[in-house]
Amino acid sequence: MTHSFVQHIPDAELEPEPLPQDQILSGTPEVSGRLLWESPDGRCLRGIWQITPGVVTDTEADELFVVISGRATIEVENGPTLQVGPGDLAVLREGDRSTWTVHETLRKAYAITLHH
Repeated sequence: MTHSFVQHIPDAELEPEPLPQDQILSGTPEVSGRLLWESPDGRCLRGIWQITPGVVTDTEADELFVVISGRATIEVENGPTLQVGPGDLAVLREGDRSTWTVHETLRKAYAITLHH
């Protein structure tokens, strides 16, 4: 996209983004998302991401996100435990290992910067 834009997040259509099986610790969480904008060099990403209830692990990117709906507990290895819900803004540090316990289907808008 080359122009400024607006996207209504709550009812945006998302595409399935299957999780690697080794990231799922509990339940049958399903992930979907939609990339709304990517910088020409591919290092800055803006989009929408959703996950259904379950427990998953991840290695974080440098990310700022705002929760639109749903709730989760994000346990950062050797760091804080974050409780996130509607209206919360969270910042994740690149390289952090995390465990996400998704209590209610969580939908977020994100901005990711890739540094490598």
